[in-house]
Amino acid sequence: MKKRKKRREFSKVILTWVTAGVVFVVIFSCAMSWKTNDMSVFQYLIPAVFTELATATGFYYNKAKAENIVKIQNNVPKDKNDGE
Repeated sequence: MKKRKKRREFSKVILTWVTAGVVFVVIFSCAMSWKTNDMSVFQYLIPAVFTELATATGFYYNKAKAENIVKIQNNVPKDKNDGE
């Protein structure tokens, strides 16, 4: 019997691609800034991509938090005296 490979969560895929995009933009911006001697790219482009990364990271952690709350609630044994 073959083991099925567990699929990655879509939120992890999004976070991975956004992080890769940020790294690419930063490296490309540094290279072009060095080549053209123009530092203006760092005023708008770099903060914009890091804002996107912060948004994706916040979404991922919020989703993970909600999933963990559900997992914890499902594993806590119910006491007969609760609510009395």
